[in-house]
Amino acid sequence: MGYWLVKALISGAIVATVSEVARRFPAGGALIASLPLVSILGMIWLWRDTGDRARLSAHAGATFWYVLPSLPMFLIVPALLRGGMGFAPALGIGCLVTMLLYLGMVAALSRFGIAL
Repeated sequence: MGYWLVKALISGAIVATVSEVARRFPAGGALIASLPLVSILGMIWLWRDTGDRARLSAHAGATFWYVLPSLPMFLIVPALLRGGMGFAPALGIGCLVTMLLYLGMVAALSRFGIAL
């Protein structure tokens, strides 16, 4: 339980840092958020927990493919906000589009023999 708590605290501290920096410097917060810190931490925790090269390799490869369909959300949400939509609906639409793109990515990759 202690190890899980350490992982949660470190991961949460990154999110809190992004939020605090973004309040003062939006671009600075975005830069920190764009770093693959969560992915790196996930790989570190996975390696420490399993030491399994195949599992880590599969995780890192799948992360790459899942990042691609998530990118449009970072264009959709600000466009909707600039257009006058409220935050919650804009974020909801961005998340919905992302989920649909995830499904599309999985389907497209399966046609090429890549399973996520």
